[in-house]
Amino acid sequence: MKSFQHENVSQKILLVCPPFTQLNTPYPATAYLKGFLNAQSVESAQMDLGMETILRLFSKAGLSELFAVAKDGLKEASDNSLRIYALRERYIGTIDAVIGFLQDKDPTLSHFICERNFLPEASKFEQMEDLEWAFGTMGIRDKARHLATLYLEDISDFIVELVDPHFGFSRYAERLGMSARSFDELNEELNSELNFITKLMLSVLQERINAEKPTLVCLSVPFPGNLFAAFKCGQWLKQNHPKITVAMGGGFPNTELRSLSDPRVFEFVDFITLDDGEAPLMVLLSHLEGKTETADLKRTFTLIDGVVKYCNGSSFADIKQDKAGTPDYTGLSLKKYLSVIQLTNPMHRLWSDGRWNKLTMAHGCYWGKCTFCDISLDYIKNYEGSSATLTVDRMEQLITQTGERGFHFVDEAAPPALMKAIALEILKRKLVVTWWANIRFEKSFHYDLCRLLAASGCIAVSGGLEVASDRLLKLIAKGVSVEQVAKVNDNFNRAGIMVHAYLMYGFPTQTAQETIDSLEVVRQLFETNVLQSAFWHRFAMTAHSPVGLNPEKFKVKIVGECVGSFANNDLQHEDPTGADHDLFGEGLRKSLFNYMHGTGFDLPLQEWFETKVPKTSLPPDLIEGYLAEIEDRGIKSNHTLVWIGGPVWFNENDLVLNIEASKETVHFECEELEGKWLEAVLNAMSPSSNESFTLQTLKAHFEAFGMVDFEGFWQDGLLDELQELGLLIV
Repeated sequence: MKSFQHENVSQKILLVCPPFTQLNTPYPATAYLKGFLNAQSVESAQMDLGMETILRLFSKAGLSELFAVAKDGLKEASDNSLRIYALRERYIGTIDAVIGFLQDKDPTLSHFICERNFLPEASKFEQMEDLEWAFGTMGIRDKARHLATLYLEDISDFIVELVDPHFGFSRYAERLGMSARSFDELNEELNSELNFITKLMLSVLQERINAEKPTLVCLSVPFPGNLFAAFKCGQWLKQNHPKITVAMGGGFPNTELRSLSDPRVFEFVDFITLDDGEAPLMVLLSHLEGKTETADLKRTFTLIDGVVKYCNGSSFADIKQDKAGTPDYTGLSLKKYLSVIQLTNPMHRLWSDGRWNKLTMAHGCYWGKCTFCDISLDYIKNYEGSSATLTVDRMEQLITQTGERGFHFVDEAAPPALMKAIALEILKRKLVVTWWANIRFEKSFHYDLCRLLAASGCIAVSGGLEVASDRLLKLIAKGVSVEQVAKVNDNFNRAGIMVHAYLMYGFPTQTAQETIDSLEVVRQLFETNVLQSAFWHRFAMTAHSPVGLNPEKFKVKIVGECVGSFANNDLQHEDPTGADHDLFGEGLRKSLFNYMHGTGFDLPLQEWFETKVPKTSLPPDLIEGYLAEIEDRGIKSNHTLVWIGGPVWFNENDLVLNIEASKETVHFECEELEGKWLEAVLNAMSPSSNESFTLQTLKAHFEAFGMVDFEGFWQDGLLDELQELGLLIV
């Protein structure tokens, strides 16, 4: 295939993420595209329409208008909403201060908030945990942020009941976008009267359109909760700015709209692109300039003579990772995002607290076998890793651009070898960052690798345990076992890295016994503190997964209409040999909520469920037994040795080797030759050194220094102590 040769274009692009995604950090899709367009010298701007709408709504003027609009519905309102309305002046008078506090503009307000006399309180505060237990006596700012979050959630409940049932801080009209095989319901809602929230959203969009004057608006739709707002924006643009071209792309079209055929969709947008957006967008720009025929668009749906056509005649190749550019957040008001604390669990809060620069280490999934996953789609199956040097270059560029040193690597599953290389590169450059990533719980994450990742700034990982049953893990083709997950989690935990697990129930053929045994595994993982956070997902069969493509292999039947004219990904199915999975959702959720907060471990599993469930068949010390086993790594001669234990110097007068660890100086008595060699070799093993050591080269260095009996040294007790202090074998 050809590489895209850029030609000057006169288009001005506005990249838009529609409401709503996150409060604490922008979704990265538009920043990725803008970074790429910069490299192509294409003029573009971007906006997080969701965040800008939230800030307009949660302001003194916004709440004043909100309460005026809500007044007409008070006759049917709940007691909770009546209380909030009665306290409306308190809400209007405090909202600007609270938003400023959550933007870290006024940390001193935390004292006032924690006194519990400043903020009005409604039903969300009734469910509040013991704040002293959750935050201790020193975490006053965290307490205040949690209280401020509950305050915002009370207002959200009021909005949902009296103003807009579709509202949510991280989703909007999500139900309309989920499993929507027909466009009928969405179309009806889109053509209904504007409500307060959509009017507010469109007024914000109007201001940006007036300021930027784009010729092309690209709507990035990552989730079902962005879909309705995206179409609403497209509809408004068609009605008010018909000369502006409207395109849509993102995660939702990539998975759901691959067999789109309903022409009504193109009353709201002109083009819908699939998969990686860079090349389709450049070809679309060429088309809008009159240089490319419609049929030669790349992975793009459009309407031709009243019929939906999928155009993929382009011969241009997709953009490689090293050519995609560094994400550019210019135009997104990074200091205006809100750091909220919805749950007090320290790992879980990473999704809502603090702003993270989003990056990927690799495109696609290096494993690509899980049977529940859409592994047939390009965004997963086309794996392409980046180099560690390029990744850390981009980290440094983003630090300069945003002033933020936190990074969330949003890979499908970050490759362990690349994580190791990136950690070494971070340490080599003495770069100060904090980061977390999505992973697979595979055996490559031994204790030393986890320590290396932690030394480079890794604070947390999230990965899929899915169904904690060895039979089902094999059926899922996850490539891990319960024992392996426990040991890997323990390695992360001992290294000081928090762990979040994605859990699944309802996989085909899963029995009630397996569901309860999975819960028992999860209980033990939390009780042994090798897992800090988790979330149960109900299994959803998708059209592009091995289960959806071959349902008979997994003993399930697809029911109802298979292919609709709009969204086609989620498949309704029957599981004749499995349990009644509907019976378990609430009990799994309640038990997990307690485990994440360190309680409920002694309760029988039956206590969490309203219907009778089997007793677990697993021993209560299953995970403890796994953790007690000694890790057998199988160290090879080509493994890399790294020293992260601090500067080393040998005192020849006292024959003492001194190691300047972070918290103390550690002393070892040793012979002169050995002390001098250890000083030389340990300092040379520092990541900031240009030297590289394997066991093979270390032996050669040992002998070149005049030392003898390397095998004897390698078995010596001193080596064990050095390994504890920071000699890593990775």
